[in-house]
Amino acid sequence: MSSSGPQPRRKQSRKGSMADVPKDLLQEIKRLEDLFTVDTAKLKAIVDHFISELAKGLSVEGGSIPMNPTWCMGFPTGNETGTFLALDMGGTNLRVCEINLPEEKGEFDIIQSKYRLPEDLKTGTADELWAYIADCLQQFIEYHHEGEKLDRLPLGFTFSYPATQNYIDHGILQRWTKGFDIEGVEGKDVVPPFEAALEERGVPIKLTALINDTTGTLIASSYTDSEMKIGCIFGTGCNAAYMEHFSEIPKLAHMKVDPKQEIAINCEWGAFDNEHKILPRTQYDVIIDKDSPRPGQQSFEKMIAGLYLGELFRLVLVDLHEQPHVKIFEGQDVSALKKPYSLDASFLSDIENDPFENLQETDDTFHTKLNIKCLKPELELIRRLAELIGTRSARLSACGVAAICKKKGYKTAHVGADGSVFNKYPHFKARGAQALKEILDWDKGRDGKPLGRGHDPVEILPAEDGSGVGAALIAALTLKRVQEGNVMGIRDPEGMLKGTKASDPKSKQVAPETK
Repeated sequence: MSSSGPQPRRKQSRKGSMADVPKDLLQEIKRLEDLFTVDTAKLKAIVDHFISELAKGLSVEGGSIPMNPTWCMGFPTGNETGTFLALDMGGTNLRVCEINLPEEKGEFDIIQSKYRLPEDLKTGTADELWAYIADCLQQFIEYHHEGEKLDRLPLGFTFSYPATQNYIDHGILQRWTKGFDIEGVEGKDVVPPFEAALEERGVPIKLTALINDTTGTLIASSYTDSEMKIGCIFGTGCNAAYMEHFSEIPKLAHMKVDPKQEIAINCEWGAFDNEHKILPRTQYDVIIDKDSPRPGQQSFEKMIAGLYLGELFRLVLVDLHEQPHVKIFEGQDVSALKKPYSLDASFLSDIENDPFENLQETDDTFHTKLNIKCLKPELELIRRLAELIGTRSARLSACGVAAICKKKGYKTAHVGADGSVFNKYPHFKARGAQALKEILDWDKGRDGKPLGRGHDPVEILPAEDGSGVGAALIAALTLKRVQEGNVMGIRDPEGMLKGTKASDPKSKQVAPETK
């Protein structure tokens, strides 16, 4: 039946036209849908197990999820003041920020510089690493404060490598990640050599807090939005941080802290379900784990994080090519597709973002990147597979958020999220929101409004800058505790104040007058 007049535009996220897909491929698509779809009942079962695993990580015996205490005690009020530095040591760059917290509540000013981390430094010596970082900080100070007589500036150092912390101003590196392999650093406290390099150059800086980027994300987000209760990273890896009461942390009971006192916990939840009890792993997930540098570890992360999404997709396509009854890409050279980790999450993003009904962009990408010419039904399968893997990642990610909300009894909350998958992967936010709705049984939004953006009881929103602003704020909160005489989890409280503006009782740095 034909009709005149304007036709409604088809939605971009489309199922594709399966009418032309041969029966054997349709069966394959159905099999993949069954493999990768996580229904509501399964989501709820995962969340229940997740809650018990979070609690186990806080127990004396411990569990798979490390649940590391960060010694960042409590949220900011928004009234913190003063000037702080933040240092963020990532995998490719070193970022130095100076953050000024003015009198206005929840406001901040920031200046920053980036310095490239030379590749040879990552496998060099410890002395070279600390010397290079100290040189960058010295350059930053000289450039932005030329000729000024400075008090010692408090520094928050975002050191996003697995570290054990008994105090906020120290950290023992457990193991290098992100391509670093410097001898003589693992198993040692990273703070003394770092401070020695600063001392040697006479740089007026005092390390006040060593933090993880996820904890920084939590604190920075809550500074500008007091409803923020959880900080998450959904990127190359995955993680979350939230505030827990000491009464819920048996492994810290010996410290005799007020049970109502809160402390930020860096979950390191990529390790959830390392025992393989609940997550719906496919044969492809098993291969990823088996061939990874550390089999049996980071089970949750390997199913949802950006580093693995492209590899999952690649493994499925290679398997389908090799199945005699399916034979996709028949008679073609698939050697490029057989190269492990040759496809990243952005490859899947591009497929899901392809706006054309005939999937022309996907066809072009396969041709240029993998030298594979796709038939139309194969393109439909490729698109559906990308949707399935992307959707599973978002739905499983939501399980961790829901678990913390249920554990803490949060009926409403904002969750600050950062990372490339959260920020760039198409539909990730909407799919995560849909999963939360199913898990937490929402039928209406806040104040009885209809569900949807802005009204969902728990919303995952873009976070503030955790590794910059968050690190500076945690330095501020730590100094404030020293000023108040609350020195739990601080190794060198006297040295922390010495020579800084905060040591002057009349100074407004950090401890703001009540407004």
